[in-house]
Amino acid sequence: MSSACAEELRSLVRSGWRLVALETFEEDRALALLERAASGAGAACVRWTLASGLGDGGQGAGSLDAGLAAISAHREPALFALLDAHRVLDDPRGVRRLRDLLPELGARRQAVVLVGPVLELPLELVRDAARLELPLPGHAELRGLFAKLAEKAGPVGPELLDAAVRGALGLSSGEAVRVFRKACAVSGALDAAAVAEIVRDKRRALRRTPALAFHDAEEGLGEVGGLGELKRWLTERRRAFGEEARRFGLPAPRGLLLLGVQGCGKSLCAKAVASEWQFPLLRLDLAAAFGSALRSPEAAMREASQVAESIAPAVLWIDEIEKGFAAAETDARSSRVFGSFLTWLAEKRAPVFVVATANDVSRLPPELLRRGRFDELFFVDLPSQRERAEILAIHLRKHQRDPLPFRLEELSASAERLTGAELEQAVVAALHVAFAAAREVSSDDIANALTQTVPLYETYEERIKELRDWARTRARSASLDSRMADLFA
Repeated sequence: MSSACAEELRSLVRSGWRLVALETFEEDRALALLERAASGAGAACVRWTLASGLGDGGQGAGSLDAGLAAISAHREPALFALLDAHRVLDDPRGVRRLRDLLPELGARRQAVVLVGPVLELPLELVRDAARLELPLPGHAELRGLFAKLAEKAGPVGPELLDAAVRGALGLSSGEAVRVFRKACAVSGALDAAAVAEIVRDKRRALRRTPALAFHDAEEGLGEVGGLGELKRWLTERRRAFGEEARRFGLPAPRGLLLLGVQGCGKSLCAKAVASEWQFPLLRLDLAAAFGSALRSPEAAMREASQVAESIAPAVLWIDEIEKGFAAAETDARSSRVFGSFLTWLAEKRAPVFVVATANDVSRLPPELLRRGRFDELFFVDLPSQRERAEILAIHLRKHQRDPLPFRLEELSASAERLTGAELEQAVVAALHVAFAAAREVSSDDIANALTQTVPLYETYEERIKELRDWARTRARSASLDSRMADLFA
């Protein structure tokens, strides 16, 4: 059980709050918390549902108004848990009765707790209700659950138990228990195979979180061409997530905003950071959060941030963030979601390193660029000649070719305005030509492919120049070689 959440609930009730909105998908866990809080206050925990009414007697079923009428007849100290409250808060008669009942609750040492996954309170109740979120179970809570389950199968080493807990972080307690039992049943014991099964099942389970997806991060920073200044910055912060850094007085790194030309490695850097630091990589899909038919954007974003924090330390990747919040200035709901996201960015305490990418600075809300949201803003420009040679060598190695026989300096000089993605496709195109001719690929094949490539720069020259002008005094260059930034000034 989340002891911090239980203590917060007790403090709210002791300080006089008679209406609490408790948001969670885990009803059983919420009820256990409420029973614990009620017991500590010398009160009973009485549940109400629309179908079954109040407690075991069944009074007050059918509507919020009827339920509150039954509660008003209850005189003993109690916490009343109104389950699935989000389904009944559109009852105007019930809302009015609840407001009338609040003064009486205080005199009786009672409180009403609204329990549901997402609680959008009527305007009349907003100032009368304290809000509380039940976080997903952390390492200690899951370890206690798994230790009890593992006892039945015999002694288990602490390393395996901790590995199983790490694998299940991000799941609700009920999901974690089911995944653990299934993995042990399939494997026959809690072993390395069972831990792998837990991780696989967790990925399947988290597909129900519409805005969040797991990604495999296989390539490290060594597979990213150029961007030496950005790599140096990331290397400096690699050890800043541990206890040694906390004792030194360092806060955990918050994240990066990567602004720049399309196809120059911004998204690749986000994935490479997770691989380099050996953190899980989560991708936050803002379009999915706003497009979900099952959940509101607020609920989807809240659930995504809870999962990311429960898995931390982790890298949270947000691609093309300017598109996700494009409607924030004109749409009220988008504005609320954007505001809550900014608050989370600034106030999060869990070591979730956010890497956001953007291509169009004109669509970035100014609030996003304020210091405190991200540790640093880097500008990723077209690669310099040295960086182009490095990128060509990386992609040749990826395709099992030794780059040494190729005329990389000459090739990179001829590819002056190409992005990293265009250089990669040129190597692939050259391999196709050589394969069709039943011979080995050559420097001439790559040179021809580079000549046939129409650079993105030709299409978006003015936009790229505007981007460079904006970044010159507002962002830090991701490359140690800044000659490209001055080439077209």
